[in-house]
Amino acid sequence: MKLTDFEALSFDCYGTLIDWESGLLAVLRPWADASGLGVDDEELLRLYAEQEPRAQTEHPAEPYPRILARAFRGLGGELGAQVSDADAERFGRSVPDWPPFGDSHDALTALGRRYQLIILSNVDTESFAASNRRLGVAFTSVITAQDVGSYKPAPANFEALLAEAGRLGIGEGKLLHVAQSLFHDHVPAQRIGLRSAWINRRHGRPGRGATAAPPPGTTPDWEFPSMAALASAVAAEAGSA
Repeated sequence: MKLTDFEALSFDCYGTLIDWESGLLAVLRPWADASGLGVDDEELLRLYAEQEPRAQTEHPAEPYPRILARAFRGLGGELGAQVSDADAERFGRSVPDWPPFGDSHDALTALGRRYQLIILSNVDTESFAASNRRLGVAFTSVITAQDVGSYKPAPANFEALLAEAGRLGIGEGKLLHVAQSLFHDHVPAQRIGLRSAWINRRHGRPGRGATAAPPPGTTPDWEFPSMAALASAVAAEAGSA
């Protein structure tokens, strides 16, 4: 298939459209420094990536601010540093402060002229609404972990996405899932039969950052270093048609 064969795009938000690693580090970095921890940003993100999926798996019905707080406390335990209640609360409520990537708004606006745009996010409804005010884009549909009662990569989240695509009248095989996280998005999307495009925001950088490791051999159908690159590829296909 070509990119222009699809009728709709579904998106992960955090890591793909919103710079969640910068958002995480805005709280984690000052805490680590104040705690006297000799860890750099990449190590903080790597260790955090072990904590958040665990909290989501063990507490799937909890809203995302509580998941963040749990993951932060788990990180503190791993590093032997105290995480106060105030620290955990501040971290849990930090999502509205996380910045969008510089290309997200314009790319989404361009793509929205051709496709229906759907969000499939691992946060709560209130947190996403705050982030969407920063993105400034109208989505056709928004599905959050709070709506589903579980967190990606749980199959139920992608079943909810397919159900919403059916409700919107999107043809079978005409939905492309677009995301940064191989672990949270590409593996479960492909298991349920969705094509996927990888926005590799860490292109050219070592490590996985705050994202857990996917199973070996995970291969998305397309790969782009940015949302701008995806939008350009769609425009190029459309122009050559």
